[in-house]
Amino acid sequence: MLMDVVEIQKILPHRYPFLLVDRVVELTPKDSIVAYKNVSISEPVFEGHFPGHPIYPGVMILEGMAQAGGILAFKSMDGVTEEEIQNKVVYFMSIDKAKFRAPVKPGDQLEYRLSVIKNKGAIWLLKGEAYVDGKLTSEAELKAMIVDK
Repeated sequence: MLMDVVEIQKILPHRYPFLLVDRVVELTPKDSIVAYKNVSISEPVFEGHFPGHPIYPGVMILEGMAQAGGILAFKSMDGVTEEEIQNKVVYFMSIDKAKFRAPVKPGDQLEYRLSVIKNKGAIWLLKGEAYVDGKLTSEAELKAMIVDK
């Protein structure tokens, strides 16, 4: 394990119930990241999506991808201190080519795999994929920008 949830919270401003990355297992700055999200029936989203047939929403999968991408972007910044990271946030600019291939259910472990397509200054274009048990469930291209809070 590279980063647990305590380390992740030092980078991302998100907190329960919207922190959607539980662990980072691989990270190569300026290149790629692999992170996990454990999907539990106790998550508030399942109260309404859908009662009696719980499915993890695609928008939450995309947000988890984006959060993993944010960790990758922050960890790729040269010479930035933890204090400086605390004063920055990652904003979505666009989500393209999103596809949802299989439902994600309580008990699944999402594996987010993101790789850098392009980086220019504070702007990042990432290819994101989400897997459950080695099967591709979702994918998208995410564009984001790191800005001051």
